[in-house]
Amino acid sequence: MEEAFVQGRGMLYGIGVGPGDPELMTLKAVRLIEACDVVAIPRSGKEVNAAYTIAAGAVADIGQKPLIEVDMPMIRDPEKLAQSHDAAAAQIMSLLDEGKDVAFLTLGDPSIYSTYIYVHQRVRSAGYQAQLIVGIPSFCAAAARLNEGLTEASKALHIIPASYGGLEEALALPGTKVLMKSGRAIGKIKQVLRSMENSHTVGMVERCGMEGERVYRSAGEIDEEAGYFSLLVVKEK
Repeated sequence: MEEAFVQGRGMLYGIGVGPGDPELMTLKAVRLIEACDVVAIPRSGKEVNAAYTIAAGAVADIGQKPLIEVDMPMIRDPEKLAQSHDAAAAQIMSLLDEGKDVAFLTLGDPSIYSTYIYVHQRVRSAGYQAQLIVGIPSFCAAAARLNEGLTEASKALHIIPASYGGLEEALALPGTKVLMKSGRAIGKIKQVLRSMENSHTVGMVERCGMEGERVYRSAGEIDEEAGYFSLLVVKEK
């Protein structure tokens, strides 16, 4: 069944800008950013917003486009999150009502742990057009930086939000484990991984493709003060 859309409204694009290196942005992402009327980013200021900084390295005229910042707080309170997502969607829909196409920039790929997806869902539910534009996921870029594959043949690949509950159970799954969203739990994660080093290899990339990138090739090397943009690859030996 085809969806019915109101004529004259603009289109929302949730554009994945990749993990950090502007050269990893897709041609489609660059073309759509160039074509859109407005650029949207989570509120933090374009000078420090990682997605905007990446896009600015590939889209020469991005600084000439109107920029809006939407409030997407890094919290876990469901009620406050829902309120912020509702407000962000309303802000975007007001632009779409004016017939403007909006490029919402998001790190990596918009389908993987992206705060953008909550806006996408609300906008589509309200009858507006929105499209996801694929980006290179951070764990693929990290594997390339570590110069190794993620998985082969029949081995499974598990993507794990590491700062949430159930880490030990998730690490017991067969196959390769990618630990994302480590946040402030990196110290605890390091201790758990050190106990697994006889049976697993551990690699971590911090700020992959960004300024200040660091690569760690064992659990023991991991800096417990590593930043938010840290991703671990845990593989069975």
